[in-house]
Amino acid sequence: HCGVGLVDQYYSDFLCCNQLYVGAAVITGGVAAYYISRSRAEMARRKPKVETSLFMAEPLTSIDTLTDNYDDMKTKMELMIMKIQLANAPVVLSPTAEDGEIEVRISADFCRALEEEEDGETKFRVDRWERPQGGGGITCILQDGRVFEKAGVNISVVKGVLPPAAVQQMRARGKSLKEGELPFFAAGVSSVIHPRNPLVPTVHFNYRYFEVQEPGGTTQSWFGGGTDLTPYYLDEEDSRHFHRQLKVACDRHDPGYYAKFKKWCDDYFNITHRGERRGIGGIFFDDLDDPDPEKTFQFVTSCAESVIPSYLPLVKKHKDDAYGYHERQWQLLRRGRYVEFNLIYDRGTKFGLYTPGARFESILMSLPLTARWEYMHVPSPDSKEGKLVEILKNPRDWLEIGEPSTNTKK
Repeated sequence: HCGVGLVDQYYSDFLCCNQLYVGAAVITGGVAAYYISRSRAEMARRKPKVETSLFMAEPLTSIDTLTDNYDDMKTKMELMIMKIQLANAPVVLSPTAEDGEIEVRISADFCRALEEEEDGETKFRVDRWERPQGGGGITCILQDGRVFEKAGVNISVVKGVLPPAAVQQMRARGKSLKEGELPFFAAGVSSVIHPRNPLVPTVHFNYRYFEVQEPGGTTQSWFGGGTDLTPYYLDEEDSRHFHRQLKVACDRHDPGYYAKFKKWCDDYFNITHRGERRGIGGIFFDDLDDPDPEKTFQFVTSCAESVIPSYLPLVKKHKDDAYGYHERQWQLLRRGRYVEFNLIYDRGTKFGLYTPGARFESILMSLPLTARWEYMHVPSPDSKEGKLVEILKNPRDWLEIGEPSTNTKK
């Protein structure tokens, strides 16, 4: 999200992570101004000052550690997700600051943007927590609002030793990890927004970085993430808008990314026992380990940046639409499917539950306040509900771009 073209200037991702939207969330507009004094060479000799006053809470890693390691990917990712939870706006660098200070000013943030949709009546609860084995997180939850029944934005920065179950899970999906104790570092932001109105879709996004130290001093690292939409009633214009915004973000880095990661999303968010997808998809990727992690970091940042422009217009469009008992019951049934996927198939949920000392309240943040299951419920094929189910069983190419190229780079 920040201007990717600016990444080469002054601490690259360290500065440029403008904020993601959701989910940490996100904002449709917002302006961030960076003031930087001195020449690039002079700045390189200085320690940047990290301005944290606009974050939802203090960073999980000490300011001194972040400052001393500002060019480390772990630092870049932590600052990015902090800003994601805070804001999502294009970044502008201006060489006017004094004393080498790097100051971040953001006019709006994701959590506050969601609060604004509530007309100021409902606020996020901010919960900062620590993990005894190392690290912690910041969970922001809004519940029982007029517009959002439950909105969660969670960031976590954790470290420790991989438990056997997590190692087994990683090896099962192709990771070649050595035997022995495996220290790890993981940083990520995740968000799920469950609206009250059935005409407003649910959105989910997650962007993360993982690093494993192996015996002998070698390190494996990779990125993962994605953004996807779960409507309760199909609006084709909304669906195209959502996917178009994600494609724009992908195209900045590789014209083949969108098609590849869109298919990956359709395949991943598959409720196998139901024979249907969780929603209308979006993008999803995992285990991206480009030899140049900076490139992947910039891609992840662009994707996160696309969340608000892809989702918030849909909220504004439908939040006051009329609905009745029938639509509400259908929404609750579809939420039941959402719960099934998250508890049975989702990798992130399973990894969290496998991790000693994990904070279960934050892991289960994605679940809605209310859901419903009915025995053998099948909507009429000609109904609005039936038309949605048809799309969930047969994912659509919303932008009509065809199948992904087989030679698209990973």
